[in-house]
Parts: sequence; structure tokens; C-alpha cells
Amino acid sequence: MLTLAFRRRRRQSARVHTLSRSCRSGLLFLVALGCRDAGLPVSQKADSATALVALAGTAASAAADTAIPSGPLGESIKRGLALIEHTPDSLPKYVGGNLKCTSCHLDRGLRPNAAPLAGVHNRFPRYIERSGAVVPLEDRVNYCFTRSLAGRALPQRSREMVDIIAYLAFISRGAAASGRVAGEGMPKMAALVADSARGHAEFAANCARCHGVDGAGIAVVPALWGAKSYSVGASMARVERAASFIRHNMPFDKPGTLTDQQAFDIAAYVNSHARPDSPGKELDWPKGGAPGDVPYVTAGHTPTRLTPVLPRKNADGAIVPAPVGVGK
Repeated sequence: MLTLAFRRRRRQSARVHTLSRSCRSGLLFLVALGCRDAGLPVSQKADSATALVALAGTAASAAADTAIPSGPLGESIKRGLALIEHTPDSLPKYVGGNLKCTSCHLDRGLRPNAAPLAGVHNRFPRYIERSGAVVPLEDRVNYCFTRSLAGRALPQRSREMVDIIAYLAFISRGAAASGRVAGEGMPKMAALVADSARGHAEFAANCARCHGVDGAGIAVVPALWGAKSYSVGASMARVERAASFIRHNMPFDKPGTLTDQQAFDIAAYVNSHARPDSPGKELDWPKGGAPGDVPYVTAGHTPTRLTPVLPRKNADGAIVPAPVGVGK
């Protein structure tokens, strides 16, 4: 069954790449967030390729299938790549909406300033303030499944988890031992006063053609709010984090053309809408210190803005327990 599923994912991959070529040629609408390279001018594509090489050295060549080793390990890496590029289709039981891993981790997880995954295998285990614990990479992957994908946690020793980790290890080979890479994460933005009313107008002018006026997404474009979007516990539900992603990566056909203020305003508008709840969110930042724009109550934190939430249909499996601390 796994072989059949992988073949199905490869066929799906071919269809998605065909759509991407159509986007580039202007035959279809531009697909934002989830569509690789759509609408980018040749000069920007060249700059992107150069940046990828700088990002993770030889790991950037993971974009070429010929760089993946042969044998069982290579097959696992290929399956992992298929999973992150076609997550809802491949793992419908574990994904709550229509986002996939590469909706945020653009270009197979290699694009700078779009939360690149290159080097991540070298950075774990690590301490995460939101969890108040040192967590392994498998837990961090499951935070994405339960929060950003509004789904369920993968079993840690499942074939699918091992395949995803295999891909992350593969694209981390060219990074420093520390895992630090250029363009890591998303740049921290200086706080600005956001105006969701202005953001509404900016969204209509810059985003609605791909994400729809209702934010539900068109075709493979991910939903930005509503039942099919990321949960309130996702980092993207924070206005500053969303603004950084928008500022550096959107619109997909013209990345970097929006001002900081426009990005903040659009982020405020997007995150003013209801989205799936995140069970156990009240346990985040157990030692305090939650960022000011976290849109829900946690230890020592009362938000200035509460995001309306929708009932979570898949609440079972939506919490990733933090590892037990020392002395407990």
C-alpha cells in the first residue's frame, strides 16, 4: 500500500508541476504560497537559485532528484519530499485543512526568509520557549501538523515521520554543524501599529486573486482563514510573524514589493478572522514570556487581540505532549 501511495503522490506531483508551468506562462492565475516559482521573473529566479546555494551549500542541490542517493535511503528521502509537497493528499488523516508543509516552507523548504528547513536537522534537539522543554525534531514536525496544518500528530516511529526526517536530514547536509543558515526562519519585524481596515483594502488589491475574497484559497492555494486554514496556535496566527512572511515572500509573483506597513496591515486583517482552535494552547509558554501578539491567553499573558476560534473536529491527537523535565 505504501508503494501505491508513493506512486500516487508522484502522479500528483507531476500534475502540480504542470500547473506551475501553466502559472509561469500566464495561462492560469498565479498560485501563491503553495506553487513553486510561479510568476517569478527570470532574474529573480536566478537570484533565488544563487541564494539557495548560499543557504545550505550542497544541500541546495536537493532540488534536483539526481542528487538524492539511490537505494532505500534515497527512496525514503523521495517519499519525505512527496509528503511535504502534497501533505493533505498524502496524509488526509493528519491534516485538518488545505495547507501543506511547503505552503510556508517554500521551494521544498529551501527558500531563505521563508522558514527554510535546510539545516533544521542539525538544530535539534533544542529548547523551545513555547513548550518550556527541550524537544526532538519529531516533536517540532508534529507542532507543524497539529498547529499550522490544524491536524493530528504523526506517530513518531511511523514510516511517514521517518521519511520526513530523512528528507530534512538530506537537505541539512550542506549546512554548518550548528545548523545555522543564511535566511534562517523569518526576519524579525519592528513592531508597527497595524490597521485591519487598511489591510482589507490591501488584501483585495494584492492577495484576493489567489487566496479568494473569502480567504479560502483557489485551487492549490492555501486558505488564510476559516476551517481549512492554520490554527490559532500556529506561529502565523501572530501578526508580526505573518507580516514577516508576507513582507518577504508575497505577493508570490512580486515578492518584496509590499512595505512593512502594508504587510502588517494585511496580516492584521487576515488574522482577524476565525480559524481552527488549538487544543491545549493555554499551556503554551508555561514559564511565561509569551510574545505580545500571541492571540490567546497563556501563563502571565493576556492578549490585546483575541482571534475568534472554530471548534476543532480532530481534537484527538492535536496535542503534542512536552517531554518530561528534569526532576519530574
